[in-house]
Amino acid sequence: MKEETTALQPRLHLALLLMSLMPPFVGNRVRVWLLRWAHVSIGRGTVIWGRPTIVGLEHSRHNMVIGNNCVINDGCHFDACGPIEIGDNVSIGQQVMILTNAHELADSSRRAGPNQIQPVRVERGAWLSTRCTILPGITIGEGAVVAAGAVVTCSVAPHALVGGVPARFIRNLGVDEVPSNVSSAGTPS
Repeated sequence: MKEETTALQPRLHLALLLMSLMPPFVGNRVRVWLLRWAHVSIGRGTVIWGRPTIVGLEHSRHNMVIGNNCVINDGCHFDACGPIEIGDNVSIGQQVMILTNAHELADSSRRAGPNQIQPVRVERGAWLSTRCTILPGITIGEGAVVAAGAVVTCSVAPHALVGGVPARFIRNLGVDEVPSNVSSAGTPS
């Protein structure tokens, strides 16, 4: 019975329930306040534009650390079985998935073996575009850009632009450079 209730986190679940009553782009700072009340560490100036999904084991809310002046868009999924550290000034697009939990490969009787939990770190100033997926154990370097829909299977160097499935290096970005392939909507093409 205990193993079926270890993920029960009443404050976090109540906060997420209350957030679900608000339409996207309304109550951005109220969402932040609710998550802080649920013991998620969130820096000053951060806004959350929609209801995130936060899943994990009994202490997942303590595994999330979000820096100052971040923007988290609607529909993001955070698998916080392991630590997720989001640095200052990070932008996270709609429906981004950050995963810390995967399975080891096992024998043919059941290929999904034991759980393997690894932290994810998104460094200062990075941009995770719409619907990208960040797998366990990944570090997204400072000022890096992950293109929309990319699946990141290995760490990304600082100031690099990556995209594709699996994500591949596209090019280096200058420290103050705006990528030329960013559309007017602000999404890397």
